[in-house]
Parts: sequence; C-alpha cells; structure tokens
Amino acid sequence: MELFRDIKIDWVGKAKYFIALSAILLVAGWVSMAMRGGLRYGIDFRGGTLVYVRFAQKPPIDKVRAALHAKGLGDSTIQEIGDVTRPSANELVIGLDVKSDQENALDQGKTLILDTLRETFGGAEANKRDLNAVNAETLAGALAQRDPLALGSAGGDRYLQLARAILAHRDKEQSGLVTDFAQLRQVDGVSDAVVAAMRDQFYLGQFAVRNVEIVGPKVGAQLRRQAILVTLYALGGMLVYIAFRFEWVNGAAAVLAVFHDVLITLGFFSLFNYEISLTVIAALLTLVGYSMNDTIVIFDRIRENMRLMRRESFDDLVNASINQTMSRTILTSGLTFLTVLVLYILGGEVLRSFAFALVVGIVVGTYSSFGIAVPIVVFWHRWRGSSPVAGPGSAAGRVRAAQKEDPSRMAVAGRK
Repeated sequence: MELFRDIKIDWVGKAKYFIALSAILLVAGWVSMAMRGGLRYGIDFRGGTLVYVRFAQKPPIDKVRAALHAKGLGDSTIQEIGDVTRPSANELVIGLDVKSDQENALDQGKTLILDTLRETFGGAEANKRDLNAVNAETLAGALAQRDPLALGSAGGDRYLQLARAILAHRDKEQSGLVTDFAQLRQVDGVSDAVVAAMRDQFYLGQFAVRNVEIVGPKVGAQLRRQAILVTLYALGGMLVYIAFRFEWVNGAAAVLAVFHDVLITLGFFSLFNYEISLTVIAALLTLVGYSMNDTIVIFDRIRENMRLMRRESFDDLVNASINQTMSRTILTSGLTFLTVLVLYILGGEVLRSFAFALVVGIVVGTYSSFGIAVPIVVFWHRWRGSSPVAGPGSAAGRVRAAQKEDPSRMAVAGRK
C-alpha cells in the first residue's frame, strides 16, 4: 500500500532544518535538566519507599502533606493517581527517599508513613480492628470466635475459606477499600449473621494501603548503572552490525541518530517532569530498536538504488531512496504512534511514563532516520570529496569515463 506516489522532496537540502530543530530540542532539554538539578529518577533508581493509598473520599492532599510534615517527613512527595478511565480513583502515592541501606531504616520509612496516615485518617473504634487492613487469618479467627454460622469446633477451615473470599472481594471488586459492610453480602456464604459478626469486631477505615515498594539506595544506584550499560551495549552491537552490513560510516551515523533520539527523549522527560524508572528504560530500548529499523530500511534502499540509478548524483539518489520509503515510514510510524498515544491517554498512571517515552521517541526517531542519520552519511562523502556512486551521470563517473577514453589527454590536463 502506497500513500504517496512520485514524491520529489529534497530531503538532503532540508537537512539543515532538521539539524536546527534537533539542536533546539537538545538545548531546551538540557537547560531544563540543569535548572531542575538533573533528571527525576523514580524509586527504582534513587532508592526509597513508595506507599500507594486509596481513600474512601477524595484525598485531602494538603492534610496529608501537613501530617507528614509534622512527623518530620517534609521531604516526602505526594502524587495523585487517576486517569480518564478512573477519574474518581481517590488514590495517592506517597514517596520518601531513604539514604541508608540498613533494613531497619528501609522499614522505618514505611512505618512512619503508615502510622501518620492511621493517626490522621484512622477513625479507629475501641477494641475493633480495621477490616480494610486485616489479613485472612485474622478475619477467620475473629469469625471462628463468634461462630455466626454455628459450625462449632469444626468450622476453622470453613471460616478461613470464607475470610479469603471476603478479602478477595475487598481487594478485587472494591479496589481494596470496603466503605459499607452491606457490600460484603455479594460474597457467597456471607449471611446477615456473618455481616453482624464482622460489624461487631471490625470498623471500616477511611483508607487502604494498596501497595508498598521499598528499594535501597545502593540497589537503586546499581540499577541506574546497569540501565546505562545495557543501552550502550545495544548501541555498540548495532554499530558493529550496520558497519558489517553496510559501511562503518553508516553504522556511526545510525548510532549517532539513535543516541540523538535518546537524548531528546530524556530532555522531554525533564521538560514535563516525568520520572525515569525501569519501565522507561524498557521504552528507551524499544525506541533504540525502532529507530534503528527505520534507518536500516533507508540505508538498504540507498544501497539498492546505487545499482539501479548509477547516472544520478549521490544527493539525488539519497532523496529518491527516502521518497520511495516514505509511504512505508508513514504507515508504520503513524499506526504505532496512534497505539502508544492511546496507551498514554488511557493506560493509567503506572504506564504513563512508558507510553510518554514511546510517543516522543517514535516522532523523534522517525524524522532522525532521514533528517539526521542520512545527512551524516552525505556530509561525510562530501567532506571526503568522494561519492559511493560513480555512474556516468555523476561527477566521479564523468571523470572515470574520460580517463577510460583518453588517459593521455587527462594526464596532460592534469599537468596544466
């Protein structure tokens, strides 16, 4: 399928505009990094504690921040989680940097955050436990003690199964937060007597902890170093492959273009204040392969046309090769871009950074293939004063043809 036919765009002549655009984007990104003090790393790379909390009502961020500050956790970060599919998720993620790798220090950060939330929003009742925070064994023991189903001493296993079903309903159907005991009547085996027994022994807290992530600073530094190394290894491997497949200058140009894509994408992360996490590194590696694929397609078409268009100059041959692959580029990149754009909009907070890296990377990687990588090869041959094309229609071809017809005349011309 071809979207465009007989395109005659002078891409080589417009290379200066692409280079200027890249320079602007690179400068803007690195200025942003300098102003922000570097990239914003996620918990995977900087180390610390993340606590994901869901509230029964819209979370009062100012109240949470004031409570954490009063406990000496003023450097913690608070981010509201939500997207178009769950506009009223009522979820927060609270982050706290941890400077020590000691296990007690790592646990202390989590404990401080949880204790602060319980003191601020606990709503505890005397001699009762929070149903939104108990495990299956605790709930089963409480039900067995009351024995609302009159099972006697043989009801231990039955109550454990019932407790697991209740908590599964709490975590999956109620997103970890039960706001009314009547909601538990949807669970098979839960009768009015069971609900009454739970009501007597438990209360419903205003929040529930959905997940806790803890990463030590030393582990974070190791992950950061490994992420850089794996990206460099990928670029090095591609350089060797393309140098073997085409020429070393093609490999260098392709790697420089991909390196350019990664730097611009990181600059956008700084401009929009997104975190760099392990999922973002996965997206960057995906981008490396995607951008390299586009570049190889153009290089391969250039190599084919070197045999078919020997009468053309190298600039004309390169322009024709890019124009011939433009339909394929627009179809592939356009459909991929639409897919990751939907993922960015609807994928939720967890996938947002990953999708953002691909959204930016696909756009930058597509234009860098013909706007950065190919011009580098063209400029190299111009600088060397040579061209890989030496057909009769090219300057080098005319010289060789004249030498073949009358070598002595060329020698005399050379002496003059």
